[in-house]
Amino acid sequence: MRALREALGQFATGVAVITTVTPEGERAGVTVNSFTSVSLDPPLVLWCLADRAPSARVFLRAGRFAVNVLAAGQDDLSRRFSTPARDKFDGVALLPTPSGLPVLAGALAGFACRTVRTYDGGDHRIFVGQVEHYERTAGEPLVFHSGRYRELYAHARHNDSLVV
Repeated sequence: MRALREALGQFATGVAVITTVTPEGERAGVTVNSFTSVSLDPPLVLWCLADRAPSARVFLRAGRFAVNVLAAGQDDLSRRFSTPARDKFDGVALLPTPSGLPVLAGALAGFACRTVRTYDGGDHRIFVGQVEHYERTAGEPLVFHSGRYRELYAHARHNDSLVV
């Protein structure tokens, strides 16, 4: 299992924190690297959460979520939301969305979504959400590769400029 995990870790990903709040006000947040777009029409995204995650029941009950795409230098937020804590939101600057979902200040992009479907994915639950509101800012993303946070750098190849 460890060897498979290490092989999968060779795929560099962005890092996002998924946040939610139930109608009763219970909040949850979790760090993921499983975020991806699915469709532009309608605007759909997906992410995955381990069935054994303490916040799984909150995300299922809430019926909505926000995706916070982290910026370079926000690895402290990534760590905070990836470890168990009584209140992961304590001391974190938040911006409200029109629907009242908590969005992390300083994130490169935020997507407020309504959960349209969940699927069984082995030991994970796959959440598919329809984007109802989004915002973005300029900046560099937080990147995760081979078990570590990484930085992007400019790389020139021939006459083309690539961002790697």
